[in-house]
Amino acid sequence: MVSFLVHQTRLRAFATYSDLFARARTSKFVPQLNLSNFLLRQRVIALWRDVVRTTNKIPKGTSSRREMKEFAREEFERNKGVDDPVQIRYLVSTGKTQLEQIGKQWRI
Repeated sequence: MVSFLVHQTRLRAFATYSDLFARARTSKFVPQLNLSNFLLRQRVIALWRDVVRTTNKIPKGTSSRREMKEFAREEFERNKGVDDPVQIRYLVSTGKTQLEQIGKQWRI
């Protein structure tokens, strides 16, 4: 009988947690991403990581390192409100091209 009560308590707790997660998923504050938006988001995050890695390879003594990081951050923040997937793909493509040019310029 005791094990039955413990099992029932665990089921109630699980139901409570699953209800919380279900409410969180349908909340207006948590955006629902479809697969294409999720993949685009991953590409943007990967580009940001590449930008950080590349700018960290620029010698520390130069002002270009700081300027590159500031420029990249400003570009990302300026375009963070873009919702159009075509525009996002274009921005990621342009960012990759610019990053390659910076890498060639600094021989990274």
